[in-house]
Amino acid sequence: MSRALLLTIRFHDGRYHGVPDWPPSPARLFQALVAAAARGDELSAGDKAALQWLEALEPPVFGAPPARKGNAIRNYVPNNDLDAVGRDPARIGEIRSAKLVRPQIFDAAIPLLYVWSFEPSLEADASAAQICIIAERLIQLGRGVDMAWANGEVLNSDEAEARLSAHRGPVHRPSYAFGGSALPCPAPGSLASLITRHLASGKRFAEIREDRQPSKANPATYKVLGTTFTQPPKPRFRQVAYSCPPALLLFDLSGEKAPWMQTRIVQLVMAVRDAASAKLQGAYNNENRADDAATVEPVFIGRNAANGDKSVRIRIMALPSIGSPHVTRAIRRVLVEVPPNCPIPQEDILWTFSGLSSEIADAETGEITDLWRLTQASDHKMLSNYGVEPARNARVWRSVTPVALTNARRRRIDPTRVRAEVKGGHERLAEEDSARAAVSDALRHAGVTASAVQINVQREPFAGREARAEAFAAESRFAKETLWHVEIKFESPPRAPLLIGDGRYLGLGLLRPVESRAGVLAFRITAGLQQETDPTAITRALRRAVMARAQDALGEKKPLPMFFSGHGDNGAAARKGNHQHLAFAFDRSLQRLLVFSPANLEHRKATKEEQKHWQMLQVAVSGLTELRAGKAGLLELIPAEVEEDDRWVRPSLVWQSATPYRVNRHARAGSSMEAIAVDLRASLLALKLPMPEIQITPQAGAPYLEGLVTLTFPVAVSGPLLLGKTRHFGGGAFVAT
Repeated sequence: MSRALLLTIRFHDGRYHGVPDWPPSPARLFQALVAAAARGDELSAGDKAALQWLEALEPPVFGAPPARKGNAIRNYVPNNDLDAVGRDPARIGEIRSAKLVRPQIFDAAIPLLYVWSFEPSLEADASAAQICIIAERLIQLGRGVDMAWANGEVLNSDEAEARLSAHRGPVHRPSYAFGGSALPCPAPGSLASLITRHLASGKRFAEIREDRQPSKANPATYKVLGTTFTQPPKPRFRQVAYSCPPALLLFDLSGEKAPWMQTRIVQLVMAVRDAASAKLQGAYNNENRADDAATVEPVFIGRNAANGDKSVRIRIMALPSIGSPHVTRAIRRVLVEVPPNCPIPQEDILWTFSGLSSEIADAETGEITDLWRLTQASDHKMLSNYGVEPARNARVWRSVTPVALTNARRRRIDPTRVRAEVKGGHERLAEEDSARAAVSDALRHAGVTASAVQINVQREPFAGREARAEAFAAESRFAKETLWHVEIKFESPPRAPLLIGDGRYLGLGLLRPVESRAGVLAFRITAGLQQETDPTAITRALRRAVMARAQDALGEKKPLPMFFSGHGDNGAAARKGNHQHLAFAFDRSLQRLLVFSPANLEHRKATKEEQKHWQMLQVAVSGLTELRAGKAGLLELIPAEVEEDDRWVRPSLVWQSATPYRVNRHARAGSSMEAIAVDLRASLLALKLPMPEIQITPQAGAPYLEGLVTLTFPVAVSGPLLLGKTRHFGGGAFVAT
């Protein structure tokens, strides 16, 4: 059975001042352990070997206490520039700089837990025991004021997982899920880089000397001309995506008023919220838990909540049915999102909403019926429509319920004076510009870290059977002039569910993903492309960039899977008929670069391992904005979408070559056209596609047997179609016509 190294960290006070990360990253803990092990400039051989063993392990899982940001305090301190005031200590007040201090506030009784897994061996067991000894010497974690102490244990992996499960706080695990936070983690070479940085820090200042002849009056052999400053090298860590998603509790909505009208979503959410708050608060008071009862209203309603309490509030989302274009957009389910650092236990919130109802008695018979009732749902499939379970990689999102933008109010037109008060084009454009700016602010306030590259706003819904924005204003506190339907294209996929705007705690601002073609990534070239370029040179440069980023995400010492490299464990190129690795293409007409998964390329279902690699790829290439492609130029890139009706993937009867088809092997079947046709039929047969009519135009003077082809199928065939020997580098690409 595998073993686990568990380090338990406790703080003296329930405050943490380290920036920018909370919880403290594994790299920060590793630095603290190095500082604890060091005796001056020296590390003992045993401590050094143990730390080198620790840095080579997989990134740890760690748990932290629930925390919130405290009030910001601005201190004014000297900025270490005494030369600016003639080195006069009396004038130190002239060089003070503002320093913002905003600690994280948490319960000091709840520790931090860091768990590294490893396989038992004599060397590993000895190193783990030595790390436990080093942990006993730790005195701080974060800044100098963050006094802490630690202890280590070596447990079975099941025991360590049980400790994490019983931990009263969010647990962060390495993940390639969208929206994960990238945290620095130790990697092979981290210890050496810290030692190098420490030694270089002692030599940051060096004198600029001029040799001179010594004399009796001045026996010095040099003259000091000045001082230089050299920045010590940065420590070496690897960035690992960590995920700590909120808990999602789904309930079916029943009762006399079910299904609920979508335009009355605010009234439903308020009724559910108030009933849940009253139920839980009453239960706590009955158990004489006054302190717990006091946390209910700030968490459920936001009443008496400080600005730092927004991150711990639950969100109640009434979900309109959007699974089919023919279904009525009524509300049949309610989703409750519980943030990982919520001070109220998740089981208490689940008990509160389970069976929650609003009852009414008949005036004549006295019979009691439910206006609405919540029952815990057993089927979560519909959550995929909102980008949840499984997580979607969509970058385009559209509103189902309008976004409340109180700072982007449209001018109201008197219904009796429509012609007199009609808006001109300039006024409408100004209102939409203001709304787009307000959407950017709304994303920031909602904690959405993905950058928006395009925002569209309108009053009309984006799908049939949905309602206009102003229809949601009735009986709510939001004026109809502040409600907008929005479409947002993000630079990278955000985490779902996605709610934004001033009404996000009342059901407004709920967005859904717009599906792009699965298994395809695209980048649009915005600048830097040279006119006469070899497409293969560009696709090979893209392949190298993807492999480098995937290697960084995987870890330096880990072998790169064939999925990315196209090479086996022995380094040889894949030679099987089904090449289970990525394909790259260059769309010259639309100035795009495309990456296709092997499952998409071969028209089959992806394996679980391929799905895992594809998720890793999406995280690895997020933020890819520059590609050095040699003579093709220094390309500037932005993410692009490949929709289902894109000419590379949409169903079509006729497909034409975008790049020449090169045969896999020479069939020796008479003329060059016949040889190309024989090889092409074999390629189509391998993909189990129907046999088409084939028209071939051979490439005269080409060094290989290749040609431009038109395929006419008896039935519509979906893409992508990349065929032939060079299909993994954009050769043999066909587009629908």
